[in-house]
Amino acid sequence: METYHPRRSVLYIPASNDKALAKIAQLACDAVIIDLEDGVAPADKIAVREKLAGIFANRPVANHLGRRCEMVVRVNALASEWGADDLLAVASCEPDGILLPKVDTPRDLLEAGDVLDDNFAPDSVKLWAMIETPKALLNIGAIAELGRDPASRLACFVAGTNDLLNGTGVSATPDRRYLVPWLMQMVLAARAGRLDILDGVSNDFRDLDAFAHECTEAAAMGFDGKSLIHPAQIEAANLAFAPSAEAVAEARLVKDAFALPENAGKGVIALNGKMVERLHLAQAEKLLAKAAAIGA
Repeated sequence: METYHPRRSVLYIPASNDKALAKIAQLACDAVIIDLEDGVAPADKIAVREKLAGIFANRPVANHLGRRCEMVVRVNALASEWGADDLLAVASCEPDGILLPKVDTPRDLLEAGDVLDDNFAPDSVKLWAMIETPKALLNIGAIAELGRDPASRLACFVAGTNDLLNGTGVSATPDRRYLVPWLMQMVLAARAGRLDILDGVSNDFRDLDAFAHECTEAAAMGFDGKSLIHPAQIEAANLAFAPSAEAVAEARLVKDAFALPENAGKGVIALNGKMVERLHLAQAEKLLAKAAAIGA
């Protein structure tokens, strides 16, 4: 069974917010993104970058539930005046991932990967890519293809829905009807590249019912999780993107059926009146790995 990194709930925390950073170990989210970009004022960016070493020197081994919370850092765009120095500083901290904003082409990721390689960052430091520009959507197939090459370090897409709305001028409706075609395009590309993919943020953190509905729809669209802006959103995201008890039970049936001696080497078997293929076994094993990782 493959190692699974649950990313149901991924919370942005501005690197300038010391109070929020101190509470990471108390959070039930699967990952945090320490933000050097949008969450930090220009005048504070250099000072905040210099805090990173201390933040990672004191990173919690596990959260209060006994699970390890992934720690990712979103740097400023590499074309900005802060981006190059951000990348070097973050690489030395050896986070679980580095989230690159404003990714337009595969070259943006390859150049960042070269910097990490040249500075001896371990292979465990992965790259995450914000998909938030029209150009990124036009190039998304080629960008996602990097996920098939471990040397690229690419592990995850994050939908930047606010920037997409701003960059295209489409209306922000409660049902996200104008965004859905692009979101589905992102999911398709992510699966082709064997990448995880996170849905964009929901700006109204007070409307938890609407947020829960958005999470449920995103899970149905194939997203692995959602990026969050407030701890109050964690519970709903964890619930929506976790496998149900029924799904876990069915996955165990599939796995156990293929493990029977009489089914060894078979590509297709019959189970409870249904045709089950080895692709269903792979799906079942991934679901069971996810369930084990989150204690479901």
